[in-house]
Amino acid sequence: MTAAPAPPATEELTGVAGWAAGLMESLGGPGAALVVGLDNLFPPLPSELVLPLAGFAAGRGAFGFGSALFWTTFGSVAGAVVVYLLGRRLGHERTRRLVSRLPLVGGGDFDRAAAWFARHGGKAVFVGRMVPVFRSFISVPAGVERMPFWRFLLCTTAGSLIWNTGFVGAGYLLGEHWPRVERYASIFQYVVFAAIAVAAGVFVVRRVRARRPVQGPV
Repeated sequence: MTAAPAPPATEELTGVAGWAAGLMESLGGPGAALVVGLDNLFPPLPSELVLPLAGFAAGRGAFGFGSALFWTTFGSVAGAVVVYLLGRRLGHERTRRLVSRLPLVGGGDFDRAAAWFARHGGKAVFVGRMVPVFRSFISVPAGVERMPFWRFLLCTTAGSLIWNTGFVGAGYLLGEHWPRVERYASIFQYVVFAAIAVAAGVFVVRRVRARRPVQGPV
């Protein structure tokens, strides 16, 4: 029986993974921070790929495991702070005007979302940092609604540290088989995408029905 081919080492990786691996091996921990930080600004660069790769690089001696956790979490928080500041600069009123121009969305929808965030902002930021897609965007409402910076920083750091520890640790333990982490994480990501699609569909259907004129008796 022929053995299955081994997963690629960092030298054999191509595309985003190859670029990220090269940056980590050349810059060490700061390279990992840079790559992970870009995940907040460019969601197509998924942390589900980068973090296990950082763990794998740590296992190969590019840097220590503790260093991998520190730098990836530093990058996550730094990227989130940039997005938070952008949201803060945009502000509540300007965001409300922009949202009100969207089809099927009104100012009342934004007001309800803002009120919900005011009640659950800390939990939303903490949990959001551990949910694909949302982890890249949850900093926006935090900035728009001017969540206290110290609270945002604390919730973001705690959520990012938990998320990063799981993925970096898995990549470190799996070694050459680190790509398995990204494949399994993709399933979770697809579930999140599906939930978003269903929620958006229900919202659109309800709005269309609500805007239909009520016909009286003939």
